[in-house]
Amino acid sequence: MPELASYAVSESNTRGRLMREEAPFGRSEFQRDRDRIIHSTAFRRLEYKTQVFVNHEGDLFRTRLTHSIEVAQIARSIARRFRLNEDLVEAIALAHDLGHTPFGHAGQDALNDCMKEQGGFEHNLQSLRVVDVLEERYAAFDGLNLRFETREGILKHCSPENAVKLGALGERFLNRQRPSLEAQIANLADEIAYNNHDVDDGLRSGLITLEQLATVRLFAAHLDDVRKTYPSLGERRVIHETVRRMIGTLATDLILQTGKNLSAQGVQSLDEVRAAPTLAAFSDGMREQSRELKSFLHTHLYRHFRVMRMNAKAHRIIGDLFKAFTEDKRLLPPQYQREKEADQARAVADYIAGMTDRYAIREHRRIYAVEED
Repeated sequence: MPELASYAVSESNTRGRLMREEAPFGRSEFQRDRDRIIHSTAFRRLEYKTQVFVNHEGDLFRTRLTHSIEVAQIARSIARRFRLNEDLVEAIALAHDLGHTPFGHAGQDALNDCMKEQGGFEHNLQSLRVVDVLEERYAAFDGLNLRFETREGILKHCSPENAVKLGALGERFLNRQRPSLEAQIANLADEIAYNNHDVDDGLRSGLITLEQLATVRLFAAHLDDVRKTYPSLGERRVIHETVRRMIGTLATDLILQTGKNLSAQGVQSLDEVRAAPTLAAFSDGMREQSRELKSFLHTHLYRHFRVMRMNAKAHRIIGDLFKAFTEDKRLLPPQYQREKEADQARAVADYIAGMTDRYAIREHRRIYAVEED
């Protein structure tokens, strides 16, 4: 690995762990973070949590696990160009969806509605809660005891009210500062991955067509070039090649624009990264094309009637489970039963958020279905 840039996160400028530990042998502190994330229960469950399509709808659609791995690959490649801490950016990428509910964004929206009186539900905060509190693997502490910079990167968004409660980790939201450049790159790698891979899954499902996508500039330019270069190529490979080129174009633009921003700001240290405007960014033109692609997906894929039908089922399943568990905590496993009502609601949210798609469906059936043996 090349020598780290002066503005990268390193073992000399890290803000450490909540619980002090002996230094690891044979690996770096941020390799340890990455390894703890990979071995966590929440990470394994991502295999059966979906992006857009519910798990039982097909084996070839992306899950939160495959998405997280793809984000890590994109983020690590970009980080290397700037001599950043690749282990840190990989750890952030692999952990960023640990707190996601079953049924994708529909599940999050449903759980947020259920938790309104208790401050709502947000998957970034839940991901942090998973690594800080909910994982039970180590004798000396709750959670994974990750480094400050890994936890900071997981928490992409935070309200001022929640930031106050988080202490040092929430200060940047109150002081209008930025996270590390590693965290900024992981965030945009997430955007690159889910937009382009939702295109692939949407086409595979038949909910959107190549003809529809040909109206989107970013897709159309690459589709046209692929068809001209490989006129006899089969449609499936045309799609793969087009998506591959889109990812490459977005990653290249991000590298070039971020390089320009670093030069313009003249940052030399991690503190200067935090004080500067956002450094990792697309160019204005590419940002507009990316926004156009997002808008297309929102209209034609995420709002497709078949997806909306599954979303409605997801809302009903999450709502029913929350209602049943908060009204009678005896239906819960003992470790999720609490004395105080407010604590009980949060414990129910933890339990539901940790479910996979198929487990939530099965749990709903166990509680509400009347079936003969």
